Amino acid sequence: MRTFRASCCEECQSPLAHDQRYCVECGERRGPLGHAIAALIGVAPQSRLGRSRPAEDEPSAPGATGAEDSYSADSSGKTSPSPPVLAVAVMAVLAFGVLVGSAASPIQDSGAVAPIVVAVSPAATAANPSLAASAAPLPPPATAEATPAPTEPATTTPSTKPPSSKPTGAGKNSQPGGGSTTGPLPPISHVFEIVLSDQGFNAAFGPSSQATYLSKTLTAQGELLDNYYAATGGELANEIALISGQGPTPQTAANCPLYTAVTPGTAGPGGQALGAGCVYPKQVLTIGDQLAAAHKTWKAYVEAIGSGGPGQPTTCRHPALPSADADQTPSPEDPYVSWRDPFVYFQSVTGDPTCASSVVGLDQLTPDLKTASATPSLSYIVPDRCHDGSEEPCAAGQASGLAGADGFLSNIVPQIESSPAYKAGGLIVITFDQAPQSGPGADASGCCMTSAFPNLPTGATGPTGATGPTTTGTPGTTTSTLATTTAGAPGTTTGAPGTASASEPASGTPAGGGRVGLLLISKYVKPASVNVTGEYDHFSLLASIENLFGLSHLGYAGAQGLLMFDASVYNANR
Repeated sequence: MRTFRASCCEECQSPLAHDQRYCVECGERRGPLGHAIAALIGVAPQSRLGRSRPAEDEPSAPGATGAEDSYSADSSGKTSPSPPVLAVAVMAVLAFGVLVGSAASPIQDSGAVAPIVVAVSPAATAANPSLAASAAPLPPPATAEATPAPTEPATTTPSTKPPSSKPTGAGKNSQPGGGSTTGPLPPISHVFEIVLSDQGFNAAFGPSSQATYLSKTLTAQGELLDNYYAATGGELANEIALISGQGPTPQTAANCPLYTAVTPGTAGPGGQALGAGCVYPKQVLTIGDQLAAAHKTWKAYVEAIGSGGPGQPTTCRHPALPSADADQTPSPEDPYVSWRDPFVYFQSVTGDPTCASSVVGLDQLTPDLKTASATPSLSYIVPDRCHDGSEEPCAAGQASGLAGADGFLSNIVPQIESSPAYKAGGLIVITFDQAPQSGPGADASGCCMTSAFPNLPTGATGPTGATGPTTTGTPGTTTSTLATTTAGAPGTTTGAPGTASASEPASGTPAGGGRVGLLLISKYVKPASVNVTGEYDHFSLLASIENLFGLSHLGYAGAQGLLMFDASVYNANR
């Protein structure tokens, strides 16, 4: 089972959030009181058990002293005033400080405003016994039903009961496996997800970015998630993670030159289909399948999907199963590549008659945007290889890299923003499938997970030989590698997005897909803001979109402790 890192209470070993000061189980304080406050109330800056803890970032008063109890004695043996008197004195001092501080400067944004609550859960196998069946056949396709919205926000309290892997209701930010629940989510009814390719955070959003429309114009309109990472190496592997919660196989990490079924395709821990290959069996669902089962709509708008020439399908285009993929590289006449279209790697999609009307050309987006009813609940938008940000040129004389992506965005995003669906309750999501995995800007950093993906060989260095190029580091997911931030980034921030050199995982640490960033544009996020309070990846994004539509969590989107979007992300009212 895949879990997320967390610190623990020194008294009772209960998990603690990174900024949690008191344990909800035993009441123990993490770290001592600041010396200045301790001196005012006459107690030693220690925990209630008297153990020394690491000092917090609180100022020390010159000459401040403490005592072991709530009363102190000086050298003459006289005792200090009683606690009530001291409490009144402290409150007066603090109130005076608040008045002075408010007059001196305005209040600034500084981290998640939503309360952080820790739930202690037993092993995930207790909550979901099916995860233990690592060699059992996959169950029949599940029916993903929308859960009715609650009449009022639920209050989250610590729990030792096994968590459910399904959100408690539409509009609730339920986080299976111990994540925090922070009340109602915004009433977003249409998500427009634009997935670019092969650029890292600094190149795309940094001060010297060649994509000025993305890095300046669009970031001024929305919220930039600074610590957002690709889940693994390989463009297709990350795109599959975004729509299904599945981890990579050696073949998906190499963009699947052979279009073959995932074999044996048995059910493993974490909702994973075990085996090697590219095309997932019908029992493995995508978010498109979930939406259809919940009587909602979805479409993948794939640029150049219909440019294959005579005899080629113009929608739901994919190789025959099994066969070599003839659409591995772009050409000036046909810039479509199969592996930028993740939905065609799921038999639950390609085996359904609706695939022809669900995986369509980008030219269908414009007429669909004319009315809210014709606009899908989820629009997954895929630029072709000329416009997705990749440095690989697809046609002579055309802009490649970020310049090509910038032109694509400047055409598509205004169309979306002027549509009735977006104005009524839309969310635009822009990210990259991965950062470059080779060359001077290579970045195999990541976040969140601590164990390897089951379909990649333990101790291997990545797909090699006929399946694809070698990647750096041990395959799997990653430990956190936070970038150093610098001032001058757009917006009101608690720490601006910065310049970070490409980071490699430590020796023996599973590799990731690099820090790519995520931009959200909506009336439910604050313009020109930057979120640095949490770490997210592609599984977080999938889970957060599922939460908006009241869907259960697929694959690693239901991993224990996964951080999802809450009021600190939907920050328009902060």
